[in-house]
Parts: sequence; structure tokens; C-alpha cells
Amino acid sequence: MLERFWSAAAQGQAMAEGRLDPVELAESYLEAAEPRHDVYARLTADRARFEAMAARTRLLDGLGRGPLDGVALSWKDLFDSAGTVTEAGSLLLAGRVPDEDAEVLRQASLAGTVCLGKTHMTELAFSGLGLNPNTATPPNAVTRGLAPGGSSSGAAVSVKLGLAAAAVGSDTGGSVRIPAAWNDIVGLKTTHGRVSTRGVVPLCKRFDTVGPLARTVEDCALVLAALEGSKAPDLRGATLDGARLLVLDGLPFDSIREAPARGFESAVAKLARAGATVEHMALPMVGPAMDLSGLLFAPEAYGLWHDTIEAAPEKMYPLILQRFRGGAQVSAAVYVKGWDDLARYRAEFYAATAGYDAVLVPTAPILPPDALRLLTDAAYFETENLLALRNTRLANIFGLCALTLPTGEPMCGLSLMGKPMREEALLRLGMAVEAALG
Repeated sequence: MLERFWSAAAQGQAMAEGRLDPVELAESYLEAAEPRHDVYARLTADRARFEAMAARTRLLDGLGRGPLDGVALSWKDLFDSAGTVTEAGSLLLAGRVPDEDAEVLRQASLAGTVCLGKTHMTELAFSGLGLNPNTATPPNAVTRGLAPGGSSSGAAVSVKLGLAAAAVGSDTGGSVRIPAAWNDIVGLKTTHGRVSTRGVVPLCKRFDTVGPLARTVEDCALVLAALEGSKAPDLRGATLDGARLLVLDGLPFDSIREAPARGFESAVAKLARAGATVEHMALPMVGPAMDLSGLLFAPEAYGLWHDTIEAAPEKMYPLILQRFRGGAQVSAAVYVKGWDDLARYRAEFYAATAGYDAVLVPTAPILPPDALRLLTDAAYFETENLLALRNTRLANIFGLCALTLPTGEPMCGLSLMGKPMREEALLRLGMAVEAALG
């Protein structure tokens, strides 16, 4: 069914109007996904069929639950789903079966969405490249042989390949936006604390966020509303006229490769032609704040996972194990001072960017690297992983919401960073940017 490649919004509208059957659509997705063990860790076929049948009945009775009633989603394998194995891509959690759905899955089910299954991910969500030799590495959906981006790797690939209408992932340092950018789809990183993480296997609780990956900005808005149990914002009539955009010069462009630079420059030029005012500025607090990354992320991650990891370290991919263990080298005093310093840098950043509707950076300064070389060259893995996540981590460090859109240059995204808890404004701006980029 070609409808598998429609936007989630278009599918929901067609089902509400009786032009598309949710049961037939769910079966089409399940049939396409069943052989894709490189994308899905496991399907929840019985649940999907039950939920699709319930949606069909509601829609026939005129009792539809909203714009995504009957629309099928994939879920990253760190969202608890009752009675279904949820392993967060790790052999450490092999056979783990939760008793309850994660809160966001519960809310999305109440909104009428259909749960197709759980997608592959980086082990315990601690890498931006998307490789997982212990379970499976999804393919890059744009160019064969390249890394898919992570840690929500299977989530992005499931959308791009028409194996789900949209996907739900998590983002601690770029894990929604990197795979979205490298597979030419849209991804939304929500503000920390906005969307419930109850029932989500954690990496760093003070940075973990939940967000959608989808074909369009509108789809991201609809999925976000479903995750929250809220009403989606009205994005109609969005325009760039009068918008003030800040290109963050300096660090985001260090060591940038040719294609991401070209895609970014072309996209920004289109926004200016569409009516936006674009200014450039380097901000002095960015470098010191980003230097705190190694002092804040790894110590919390290792603190959360220390007992589980050290009980069976041989079960982990060595390069991910090394990243976790790096957190043991940071003292408590340095960690506490780091958070105190970060609070000051955040206040300075908010003051400096208050007059802008969004801050723009290339989503990643690099293209997806060669997947085979990443598995055989540890130094290459380390340098590419740090570069991949550098620009996305800005939004996590500064506590922002952020949206990545395709630029038109393959596997190169444009990131819009918005103010904390202002996802509705960011999505409305993103709708206008999407139209300008074509």
C-alpha cells in the first residue's frame, strides 16, 4: 500500500473520512515490517491488530478520538510496553518484560494510535551513530553502508522506509535529531521535563527527553499532542514574515564537512528569501557550557547503570562500555560545580537570544560515517561520535526544545532551537520553514 508512505496527518484524515481502513493499513505495515529484523527488535502484532480493529469500530460509529486515531507508530525499544520484552538495545536487559506501558505509550494508545512494535537502538542509548553489534544495526535509509544515526536508529529508519507512519524516540544528546537528519525526516527534541519519562529506560535523567520522528512538522506536532494527551497546536497560516533567526556562529561550524555546510547555507538563504530576518552571532558562553558535557552526562549515566554494568561488563559492546566507565573519573565536587556553572551559562544564553524566534545550526557537522569502518576502527568511532553529537548537544546543555528538518542536501539537517517549553511556537515556525525549504 502506497498509503504507508503518506504523512500521519494524511492517514488520519483519510481514515476519519472513511477513505482508508485502519485494519488494512496496520496489516500492510506488519507485512512490510515482519522481515525487517534489522529495523524492528520485535513486532507487537496482536496488539496492533486489536488497536486497529478498535479504531475501525470507533471511526465507523463516528467516535474517533482525534487526528491520529488508527495511525500506526513504532516505538524505540526503551519504552516499556506491558507484557512485551523491552531491552533498550542491551544484552544486560535481555528478557526484561515490564508490567505496565510507559506513560507516553498509554497516552498515545488513548489517542487511538496503533503500536506496531519496538525498534532497534544504540545500546542503552549512549551513542549518536546508531551502531549496535550486540543486537542489530539498522541500515541508513538514504545511502547503503552508512551509519543510520542514533540512538533512535530504528525509529528513524522505520519512518523513512514506510514501516511506520511516525515513530517515538528519546533524545539525551541528539538521539532523535541525528537519525532524523541522516535519514532525511523531521525530528523534535522536546524540553526536558515537558513529556513524561515514566516507564522509559533512562540514560541521564537530568537530560533525557521524549520526542517524535516523522515525515512532516505537522506530524511531529500531532504525535507530541498524543504523547501528552493534549490538543495539537494550530499550524495553519504559519509564515516567516517578521521572524528573527540567529545563526549561531563559532563552535557549530568547527570542522564542518562540505555537504552539511552547503546544505545549511542553502537552507538559510531560502529562509531569508521567504521573509525571515537572519542575523549571525557567536556567543561567549557556548564554549564553556559545552565543555561541561563530559562532566555531566557520563557520570550520571554511569551512576545509574554502575551495578548492572559491572555485574556483567562482558555483555556490552566495548566502545559503549568505555563511554559509560568514563563517568567514574569525575569527582562529585566537579559534578556539582558543573551543574552550578551550567545554570549561570543557561541564564546568559537565554538573555542573549531572547529577541530571536529560533537559533539555527547545522544538525550535524558531518555526514553519516561508514558503518563497517566504525566497527573496526575505535579511534574513528570516537571522533565521529563526538562530532555527530556536538551541535545537537547544544539544545540539551542549554535546556531548549529543538527541531531538525531536511535541507534538501541528502542526510543534512537544519536545526531550529527554541525557548524552553515553547514547542508550540517552535513547531509553528518549523511549519513555515518547511514550506520555505520545499
